[in-house]
Amino acid sequence: MAQFGFVLVSFLSVSLLLGLSHGGDPFDFLDWDFSYITASPLGVKQQVIGINGKFPGPTVNWTTNWNVVANVNNNLDEPLLITWNGIQHRRNSWQDGVLGTNCPIPVGWNWTYQFQVKDQIGSFFYFPSTRFQRAAGGYGGIIVNNRAIIAVPFGTPDGDIAIFIGDWYTRNHTDLRQALDDGKDLGMPDGVLINGKGPYRYNDTLVPAGIDYETILVHPGKTYRIRVHNVGVSTSLNFRIQNHNMALVETEGSYTNQVNFTTMDIHVGQSYSFLVTMDQNASSDYYIVASARFVNETTWARVTGVAILHYSNSKGPASGPLPDPPNDFYDKTWSMNQARNVRWNVSAGAARPNPQGSFRYGSINVTQLYVLKNKPPVMIGGKRRTTLNEISFSYPPTPLKLADRYNISGVYKMDFPTRPTNGPPRIGTSIINGDYKGFMEIILQNNDTSVQNYHMDGYAFFVVGMDYGEWTENSRGLYNKWDGVARCTTQVFPGAWTAILVSLDNVGMWNLRAENLDTWYLGQEVYIRVFNPEINNKTELPVPDNALYCGALAHLQKPQDHHSKSLGSSLMTNGREKILFPVLVLLIGAVIMF
Repeated sequence: MAQFGFVLVSFLSVSLLLGLSHGGDPFDFLDWDFSYITASPLGVKQQVIGINGKFPGPTVNWTTNWNVVANVNNNLDEPLLITWNGIQHRRNSWQDGVLGTNCPIPVGWNWTYQFQVKDQIGSFFYFPSTRFQRAAGGYGGIIVNNRAIIAVPFGTPDGDIAIFIGDWYTRNHTDLRQALDDGKDLGMPDGVLINGKGPYRYNDTLVPAGIDYETILVHPGKTYRIRVHNVGVSTSLNFRIQNHNMALVETEGSYTNQVNFTTMDIHVGQSYSFLVTMDQNASSDYYIVASARFVNETTWARVTGVAILHYSNSKGPASGPLPDPPNDFYDKTWSMNQARNVRWNVSAGAARPNPQGSFRYGSINVTQLYVLKNKPPVMIGGKRRTTLNEISFSYPPTPLKLADRYNISGVYKMDFPTRPTNGPPRIGTSIINGDYKGFMEIILQNNDTSVQNYHMDGYAFFVVGMDYGEWTENSRGLYNKWDGVARCTTQVFPGAWTAILVSLDNVGMWNLRAENLDTWYLGQEVYIRVFNPEINNKTELPVPDNALYCGALAHLQKPQDHHSKSLGSSLMTNGREKILFPVLVLLIGAVIMF
C-alpha cells in the first residue's frame, strides 16, 4: 500500500508538471556539451566545434507539439548561444537563442532551453548564433514529424537521411572573424564539406590523398527522404546525385508541389527534403555533389564537395567525371526560375488536418510595408560594415527582449526607416515596430554583387515574388497570390528583389537577418518587435525562471556552480535543480517496484 501511495503521489506530481508544460505532450531531454575538438575535414588539422565530441552534431527527431528540454554546456573559450533555425517558438522568443533575446551562455556555464515545437513540421537545423562560430561547426539537423493522425502527401519512405553541405575554411573561426574586423574579405573557401567530411578523390590533382569522405549506404529499389541543409558561410551550392532524380516534397516546414529535379540550387541557410528512389543498376557507386554557384568554374574547381552513394549490391567504386552542374555557373536566371517553381502544395495538410491552402494569404490586406535595401560593405567610423536601409545593426549590452520586459530605456529605438534613405550610413540599434495581428509586406532589395539570403525567426513567411531590377508598387502585379511557398529563409539575387508576406501573430522580439555569415556579422540584420500591450500568458510566456542576465540587468544574475555533463542533471539551471526530471526517474522506479 505504501508503494501504491508513492506511485500515486509521484504520478500526480508528474501530471501537474506536464499539465503546466503544454498539456502532457511528450518530452525530449537533450544534454549537449559544446567543446573544441580536432578534425581534418580537408586534410589539414584544425579546431572545430563538436557536440558531445561529434562533428557535425546529432540530428534530433521530434513530432509536432513535443516539448524540448535541451541543456547546453559551454566548454568553449568564449560565450555561446544556440539558435533553432526555423523553429517558431510560439509565444516564446525567450528561447530563440540570439543576442536580441538572450544573454550568451558564459564560458564554463550551462543553460537549459525549454520550448515546444508547436503546430509545425519540417526540416530545419540548429547552430551557434554568435561570434562566427557556425563557421567552425556546432550545427546539426532538426526533423519535426507529423502527428500520426495527420496524413502526409506521399508514401512512407524506407529511410530518412540528413545531409549537411557548406563551404569551409581551414582557418579557425576566430581568424575569419578577425579578418572581417580588419576590413578584409574572407576570400575563396578551401572546400565544401558534406556531413563534415571532405571530398571523395574523384580527381587526383584537385583532391589530395587521405581525406575522409562521406559514404551513404542505400538498398536497391528503396525510396529515401533526403534532407539537405546548406550550413555554410556564404556560398550558394548546387546539389545533385549522379543518375538519380530528386522529387522535392518539403522545404522548411511546408509541403511543396512534387517536382522532379536533377540538380537543385540550395542557398546558405536553406533546407530542402527530397524523395529519391534507388532505381539504378548498381554497376558502381554514385557521386553526391555539392558545388559552388555563380563563380568562375576553373578557379573554384577545388571548392567542390563529393560524397558517395553506395548501393548495398554495388559492383565497384564511382569513377569518371562528376555529374554536370547547370549549364552556366553564372546563370542566375536559371536559378531564379527554379526558385519560382518551388510552390506550396495547397491541398496537403501539415501540422494540422486542414489544407495548407486554407490560409488564403493573397486576400489579406497589408497593414505595413518595409522595403529593406542592402548594399556592398561600406566604411562607417573607420570600420567596414554592412547595412539595411543605411543602418548597420549594433548589439547593446542588454538584450532587446530583456530591456522590454524590465522597462530599461535607451537600449534601442523604434525608428527603423520603412524605405531606403539617402542619408549617410550609420551604426545603430534601430528596430521595426510590427503591428500585432497585422500583415507585413517586406521587400528585400539586393544591391550587392552576390546572393544574399535572409531568415526570419519566429515565423514562416510567404515568398510571393522575385525579379531583377528595383522593386516598385507595380511589381505587385508579378506576385503569386495563391501558392507561394511558406518558409523561413529565402534568397535574393544580386540586382534583384524578393517579396515576402508575413502574418504577425507571434508575440516576441524576432530577428530578421542575412544568413550569409560575413554580411550578418558586419551588421546586416534588424529585429521586428511584435508586442501585445495586454500582457498575459495567452500571447506570450513570462521570462523563464532560469533566464541569464547581463548588461543593465547583470545585478540580477545569480552565480552558477560548474555545470554537470550527465543527463541526470540536464535540468540544472543557474545552480537550481528543477524537479521534473528526478520525479520522472522516481516514478519509473516506483512503477517497476510496484
